[in-house]
Amino acid sequence: MSSPVLRLGISRCLVGDEVRFDGGHKRDSFLTDVFGRYVEWVPVCPEVEAGLGTPREPMRLVGDPKRPRLMTITSGKDHTVALERTTADRIKQLNGMDLSGYVFKKDSPTCGVERVRIYNERGMPVRKGIGMFAQAFVERFPLIPIEEEGRLCDPSLRENFIERVFCYRRLQDLLSSGATRQAIVRFHTVHKYLLLAHSLQRYELLGRLVGQAERHPPKAVAVQYGGLFMQTLAMQATVRKHVNVLQHILGFFKNRLSSEEKTELLGVIDDYHRGLTPLIVPLTLLRHYVQIFDVRYIRDQVYLNPHPKELMLRN
Repeated sequence: MSSPVLRLGISRCLVGDEVRFDGGHKRDSFLTDVFGRYVEWVPVCPEVEAGLGTPREPMRLVGDPKRPRLMTITSGKDHTVALERTTADRIKQLNGMDLSGYVFKKDSPTCGVERVRIYNERGMPVRKGIGMFAQAFVERFPLIPIEEEGRLCDPSLRENFIERVFCYRRLQDLLSSGATRQAIVRFHTVHKYLLLAHSLQRYELLGRLVGQAERHPPKAVAVQYGGLFMQTLAMQATVRKHVNVLQHILGFFKNRLSSEEKTELLGVIDDYHRGLTPLIVPLTLLRHYVQIFDVRYIRDQVYLNPHPKELMLRN
């Protein structure tokens, strides 16, 4: 059964809990004060949950990048087994919490997602690692959107992550509701322009998959569709792709616009293309005309409202 709330995992230090090795925290005001109004956070600190205490001796990953060990820096104590045991238990708990995303603490030997330092036998670091808990989470939940808090400072990465979180929630609702062929077709239809903003080729591939839904059990088609759907959204949308989508939407009512209105709208799209105005400007004007002319097919497109407008992501 799907959760009525948007629930995300998060490294505990990011919500202000004093669980870091030095007894401090890394509270992120965007995550807690802005995004936090729309989600329910599930804070996790695998190191504290493994009984390592706060404050504690700093640790790092050592050895084989594919299977490193978690060692304290000064005393050389090995906490690998304790962390692995705690991780296994926590992953089982999270499996029943219907998560729609996860924000990890960057550079952490347990929670970093990419370029985490791993030290060789000579004490030399290479940035090829992933935190032990983060690795286990990704392996168990490969489709759940994840991101590091540091990368969320980049506006495009932030929008992409939050867009995927809301899309994953809708995908889970589709799967939990029975995923009939009609529901799959409807889901694909309302996400058309959002998918096109990421990849035309992947959109067409998803379309072919939906077209074969009559030949296979709907649930199996929905599961296969969901994997490709989330992979597509992980591909970065570009200005060129957005412009293409905006022009497609314009085509639905260009014959109803006066020459002045059409010129204004094309000019706004061109300004966005040249980097003179944010995406929200042409989108707002398009939404205005969609409402006036009651173009239902476009009005229902997730592309026009992929996440709460209060997040100001497209500004």
